[in-house]
Amino acid sequence: MGKPTGFMEYLRELPSDREPLERLKDWDEFHLHLPEEKLRTQGARCMDCGIPFCHTGKLVSGMACGCPVNNLIPEFNDLVYRGLWKQAYDRLSRTNNFPEFTGRVCPAPCEGSCTLGASEPAVTIKNIEVSIIERAWDEGWVTPTLPQVRTGKKVAVVGSGPAGLSAAEQLNKAGHQVTVFERAPLPGGLLMYGIPNMKLDKQNIVMRRIRLMEQEQIAFVCNTSIGGADYPVEKLKSEFDAVVMATGATLPRDLNIEGRSLQGIRFAMDFLTANTKAVLEKGSKFISAQGKDVIIIGGGDTGTDCVATSLRHGCNSVTQLEIMPRSPDTRADDNRWPEWPKTHKVDYGQEEAAAKFGADPRVFLTTATKFEGDAEGKVKAVHTVQVKWEKNAQGQFVPTPVPGTEEVRPASLVLLAMGFLGPEQELPAALGLERDGRSNIKADYGRYATNIPGVFAAGDCRRGQSLVVWAFNEGRGAARECDRFLMGDTELP
Repeated sequence: MGKPTGFMEYLRELPSDREPLERLKDWDEFHLHLPEEKLRTQGARCMDCGIPFCHTGKLVSGMACGCPVNNLIPEFNDLVYRGLWKQAYDRLSRTNNFPEFTGRVCPAPCEGSCTLGASEPAVTIKNIEVSIIERAWDEGWVTPTLPQVRTGKKVAVVGSGPAGLSAAEQLNKAGHQVTVFERAPLPGGLLMYGIPNMKLDKQNIVMRRIRLMEQEQIAFVCNTSIGGADYPVEKLKSEFDAVVMATGATLPRDLNIEGRSLQGIRFAMDFLTANTKAVLEKGSKFISAQGKDVIIIGGGDTGTDCVATSLRHGCNSVTQLEIMPRSPDTRADDNRWPEWPKTHKVDYGQEEAAAKFGADPRVFLTTATKFEGDAEGKVKAVHTVQVKWEKNAQGQFVPTPVPGTEEVRPASLVLLAMGFLGPEQELPAALGLERDGRSNIKADYGRYATNIPGVFAAGDCRRGQSLVVWAFNEGRGAARECDRFLMGDTELP
């Protein structure tokens, strides 16, 4: 490294965010940016650790350890420190098709496995990454890349989310003619509709990349559902030499307790998707939280996005129920580096709720037991109880209600944000694809081939609900194996 002692001399520093109460007035991105001098200082903190774990991309204790797309992190940190931004972009783009996305929405497992992070605050890898790609866009370094030769092979990618986009870009680089099918009005899948605009700007960031991919001659066919009247599976099989399934895991987990059929109980992704459509298309209908007491059941990123969206609507109150206990402030003894640190975090939605209402909206170790309605069949309250986690007869930890902790909470909008069960099953069934025990499309990691020759699966529809960056990893991998199938060999990484 250019500054071997940088990690001892400089403290971790991130750019400020827009003030919480100010950013609640709009749907614009809330992260600000550091000046170049400070970014170079942060790059100097990368400590030339000899055996870096930040780029390993492994699963440790079931969680991501290091960067799943294997970004060459120590190299681009060093180049940023030296002020060699173009070279830093070249390094970053070797492994990551879309660093403007991961630099915004990835939870940064790289930082959780940073060697410096074992004893000090980790290097600001994620912020450096997004700064590199935004500098590249500003300088005009990000340009369409067309293959020198077309192979004459046609590939269909079903789904335009993270896995589909990365597969499409890699297959196009290999010279194949790629068509991406998307049932929504705009491409991007989760990136377009599942993540709120204040975390990932749709027109300025997502569509900027889509337009570039179109200039690279990748075709996007939207408002088209494969397997139905729009586009029968027989047509898909006859018109394309190979297919990559990247449909995501969009079947939400439900909560079938008393009162579930009441009006005003909605799945979180329906709430978020409709809201994003309304931001993009003025006048589009959406599920409003304005003036309502909102209860969100689920403590993950989707739940946080529901908190932030409800606040921007002007909700009367917001509560987020989390069945798990509050994480410790520092790593527990059984959660050692380089595992992902399971520590307490305050995300942007909770920060905004605290600024608006004076407290973090999360209630831990609590679950809903009943939905109560009014005379018109609309939800008016959620009955909850505190739980403790105990082993059952099979030795499994399960939540057990704590007597005497029952509570009735007012609610006029309930959002279910409890994760996803797997992909929707109609299309895999129509194609004759085998599923695994969790209903995901069956295809081995690293090979991505399904039981139907020429059909590959990548991302959440294969691995189940996971991180965006793992979807990018799998899209690249499926493209490699699809290219090998078509050509007998491959030069894709």
